[in-house]
Amino acid sequence: NRVLEIAEAMGMNGKGWGWTPFIFSALGRRYDPALPVNGKTALGVWKDLPEWTEDAPPAPPSHFGVETDEVQERLGKLLGFEAEQRPAQQGYAQEIARAFEPPRTAGAPHIVLAEAGTGTGKTLGYLAPASVWAEKNKAAVWISTYTKNLQRQIDQELDKLYPDARLKEVHTATRKGRENYLCLLNLEETAAGAALAKDPSTMIAAGIMARWAAACKDGDLSGAQFPGWLAGLLGWRHTLGLANKRGECIYAACDHYRKCFIEHSVRRAQHARIVVANHALVMVNAALARADEDLPGHYIFDEGHHLFDAADSAFSSHLSARETRDFRRWLLGMEDGRRASRSRGLKRRAEDLIEGDAKAEELLKAILNAAEALTMSGWSRRLRDGSPSGPCEQFLALVYRQVFARADGREGPYSLETQSFPVDPDLLDKARVLKGALIKLQTPMRELAGLLHKKLAEDEGMMSSDTRARLEALGGSLDRRAGLMLQGWIDMLGGLDKGPPPLHPDAHQGLEPIGTGPRIKPGATKAFDEQNAFVDWMEIERVDGRAVDVGLYRHFIDPMKPFAASLQPALKGMVVTSATLRDNSAESDSAQDWESAKMRAGVPYFTPDTLQTSHFSSPFDYAAQTKVFIINDVNKNDLAQVAGAYRALFSASGGGALGLFTAISRLRSVYERIAADLDARGLPLYAQHIDEIDTGTLVDMFREDVHACLLGTDAIRDGVDVPGNSLRLIAFDRVPWPRPTILHKARREAFGGRSYDEMLTRLKLKQAFGRLIRRSGDKGVFVMLDSGLPSRLHSAFPPETEIVKTGLKEAVDAIQAFFPDSRL
Repeated sequence: NRVLEIAEAMGMNGKGWGWTPFIFSALGRRYDPALPVNGKTALGVWKDLPEWTEDAPPAPPSHFGVETDEVQERLGKLLGFEAEQRPAQQGYAQEIARAFEPPRTAGAPHIVLAEAGTGTGKTLGYLAPASVWAEKNKAAVWISTYTKNLQRQIDQELDKLYPDARLKEVHTATRKGRENYLCLLNLEETAAGAALAKDPSTMIAAGIMARWAAACKDGDLSGAQFPGWLAGLLGWRHTLGLANKRGECIYAACDHYRKCFIEHSVRRAQHARIVVANHALVMVNAALARADEDLPGHYIFDEGHHLFDAADSAFSSHLSARETRDFRRWLLGMEDGRRASRSRGLKRRAEDLIEGDAKAEELLKAILNAAEALTMSGWSRRLRDGSPSGPCEQFLALVYRQVFARADGREGPYSLETQSFPVDPDLLDKARVLKGALIKLQTPMRELAGLLHKKLAEDEGMMSSDTRARLEALGGSLDRRAGLMLQGWIDMLGGLDKGPPPLHPDAHQGLEPIGTGPRIKPGATKAFDEQNAFVDWMEIERVDGRAVDVGLYRHFIDPMKPFAASLQPALKGMVVTSATLRDNSAESDSAQDWESAKMRAGVPYFTPDTLQTSHFSSPFDYAAQTKVFIINDVNKNDLAQVAGAYRALFSASGGGALGLFTAISRLRSVYERIAADLDARGLPLYAQHIDEIDTGTLVDMFREDVHACLLGTDAIRDGVDVPGNSLRLIAFDRVPWPRPTILHKARREAFGGRSYDEMLTRLKLKQAFGRLIRRSGDKGVFVMLDSGLPSRLHSAFPPETEIVKTGLKEAVDAIQAFFPDSRL
């Protein structure tokens, strides 16, 4: 019995896990601590896992649309035919169905932008037409989210579509990045190390993770099946640290390849009807796809208000210490003696594949020699000591010097940044040297990738399937890293040599502030993009005042351009939906409100056959269910006053309160001042960045106790879903204006100046307010501890909501009256 074997190994002959005797007793056995135990064998759960099998590729899909009665019937089935009919949800589902109309023109997808207020029933509203289309056409619809919380919610709703768990497993799949999944090779090496460790905690942690791996269905360390509190209990290294690290996967060369959780998920998605993914994975897959690769034709992007941010991350380029160190590790493996058997490096991945090929072996040697130019582990110590090693570290040392010499806030805890130009002459010299070194690395990588692809093309059936898979994976990895990452770095260094881009004062004349008229005049976007497609800068990334990275950064000013370019070739239909798509600016009409939504969904860069925009209001009575207070007698810059206000507000509501902060340092300062007082009043206080628990678990703990309070930043605001009495008050420490970074400055100039700032801020307030009322019986209060909230931003709240500017005492009294039954 594997469970007993694991428990026995964790017991370590009576010196380890105290629960081992009880596990044996519960299973009707007696624990004998004198019996010898082979820890690695006992924890070998990978031997019991099922293998995946290859299936024939799916047939091309048909292209039948979705009829009105089909949508209504499917929606009724999902809701239960006895359920109360919601006209807004029915209308929303019919609008989504427009994205599944048969394509009429190549490269011209049907696009639907649908804003559906909280309570509309958005998830089932789009699952109804999506599932009908997928079944009729024997093809997949990909549903993409931004937060893990929504992925979990969609998975739960899919139980209504497929009540039979076996059918659900066949017809649905969840796709995430490789770094989310437990790596069985990492687990095996941890088990081997634990068997030799003297510290019992190592074996206990390995045993618990082995037991979880045997019981879970997908190995997803970020999913609902993994207890988030385990990382805090057992430590990151023994839990989340067992995930598949970037660049470490050796694919078919791994002994566990046929049982790999990641490979299981990839193959399930190839034949599923509904695939739940995330924005980042969708974008990366589309960007890296080969010309002959079949990509999904239909996407639903839920949490569409985050599409712009996801594209910004996916299509950026960072020539930084951490990125170059990770790349060196991928090429050379671990060089400091730790886990040497795990991080094999390119040589150990490729040597048996190219054995006997003199040219390939010569190229591999050239790659490994050229990789010596990249950043080594321990770079921060060498930069601090003034002894950088190699061209990359020497370049980064001078980047650090330029940033530190020019940036403001050097004594503060936050990251530092400065414009790239004018470039320090010494830095420019090192940039030229590094560019040459990267070209010297890129050239043999491309040639070796070509040789690997040639081997595949010339194979006459002599290679095994696993060998072919390894050749294809390694050749693709070399191609991507040489053609995308390395080329991006080379271009950035070349940009330093070219000098600053010329100023084009006329380039911005075609861009008018959002909300004051048409955002983009004809032809203006094309001219602007050609002249100023990117913004580059230098930055020292810091956490609590400690430098964690340094480098040269490049982002698209409008990342929706590469987003659209990557999706458009295969796209047939796309839905972008959210409760907060539009910017309801006070001075614009509804047609102009959609301009910001179109811009942030990339619509100007698509060539749609049809474009449909629709809005469905929330069914709630906001006038009766909510109040908004703007406190006018608390100094937002005096953290003692801010902390006192939070203490008073949380006490007035009797808990059930979420405090949102624009800076981690402010959150920590407030937490230190109020945690003990609230605890004495019976109000538990949890805090992101303080409690060593993942965000999802923090929210779960908060949800379970109606008197609990939670402090957090943007991740909490976006990911929290707490219906009922557990969340009845939200308080912002100050107006969440965008941070004035170099990147934001460039976008501000491109997208409308002050109006762009206000749009972003309104959308943040709108999203936060939407957390309050999730069901018809909910009541909630929104508090802004910043008297400087301009009236122009009041349109972030529903028009019927009462907005009161008042003092703290008056607000506290009103909150107590609003929640008469919530006080302790």
